[in-house]
Amino acid sequence: QKHLAESGGGLVQPGGSLRLSCAASGFSLVNSAIAWFRQAPGKAREGLSCVGSTDNHAYYSDSVKGRFTISRDNVKTAINLQMNNLKPEDTAVYLCHVTVPGKNYWGQGTQVTVSS
Repeated sequence: QKHLAESGGGLVQPGGSLRLSCAASGFSLVNSAIAWFRQAPGKAREGLSCVGSTDNHAYYSDSVKGRFTISRDNVKTAINLQMNNLKPEDTAVYLCHVTVPGKNYWGQGTQVTVSS
């Protein structure tokens, strides 16, 4: 079976930090394009960050630029999203996405709630 599974979400106070991880099972993330999205109730899914399979350049949306960092782990089995200086408006379900040749994979999402 091939799937992605997010973890690391939870409740955090404004200004706090969380590190999300998206573990790949059944396939490698080597040479894959990776991305993080989020979706809040009643809102469209928002792309946050992505890295191409070969160019290794990270893109960040204006809403998270300077606060979030995307990465692959050092053995290429997981996608990470380090989130710093979290704000209440960051509250959403966070989803990872992977593109490999001929196939796209989505995780089921992990809830992040930023509240005092």
